[in-house]
Amino acid sequence: MAWKRSVIVQMGRFLLLVILFLPREMTSSVLTVNGKTENYILDTTPGSQESLICAVQNHTGEEELLWYRETGRVDLKSGNKINSSSVCVSSISENDNGISFTCRLGRDQSVSISVVLNVTFPPLLSGNDFQTVEEGSNVKLDCNVKANPQAQMMWYKNSSLLDLEKSHHQIQQTSESLQLSITKVKKSDNGTYSCIAKSPLKTESLDFHLFVKDKTTSVPAEPIIAACVVVFLTLCFGLIARRKKIMKLCMKDKDPHRETALYST
Repeated sequence: MAWKRSVIVQMGRFLLLVILFLPREMTSSVLTVNGKTENYILDTTPGSQESLICAVQNHTGEEELLWYRETGRVDLKSGNKINSSSVCVSSISENDNGISFTCRLGRDQSVSISVVLNVTFPPLLSGNDFQTVEEGSNVKLDCNVKANPQAQMMWYKNSSLLDLEKSHHQIQQTSESLQLSITKVKKSDNGTYSCIAKSPLKTESLDFHLFVKDKTTSVPAEPIIAACVVVFLTLCFGLIARRKKIMKLCMKDKDPHRETALYST
């Protein structure tokens, strides 16, 4: 029994030595960005510049780092890849809202940390602000909006909150637009419609000018075409009849000449 215990002790010592002398690269490395160890959201504003610094924790050797913007790899200089790497995001715009930057460990890209940009900005409105329509037709006023945080949207007419009429007005709203549909436009619909966007940062408005013109009475094309066909056929028949009459007169003129010639002989 003593020798069995000795064997077990020796095996335990051997396993302990193996664990102690394992390559340190096999231990788990941790990545940080700007000192944070977990994915996070970075609040920023248009025109700002942000610096993201990724570093490897628990390393004993050189660890290559990779940066990605969404799914595209960022081109890094040779001296900006080992153990610590930084990227500078400059001239931030509204279009960068929601964009992610991810730092990955080169030898094991499953080890990563991400930063998502949260670009806050007041409402930006756009649309076709002048429309002329005919009375009785349908029209749509489309107000396009970009805002972060999302804005509260509403329609005004001639500086007053629009009074919606059932089956005449319809409003459809998404995160990026506010649409006003008017069915069978009336003269009373003429005026200035204002798209109002309220956000915690600012309230913005955009005016849409709607001009309603008189309904034009259009002449049906079918009767005109039919009348033209009748006139054309009448002229054709008249010319044919006139031609026959002229032919008969010509035949009568030829016969007297023949009789005179016979009598002279």
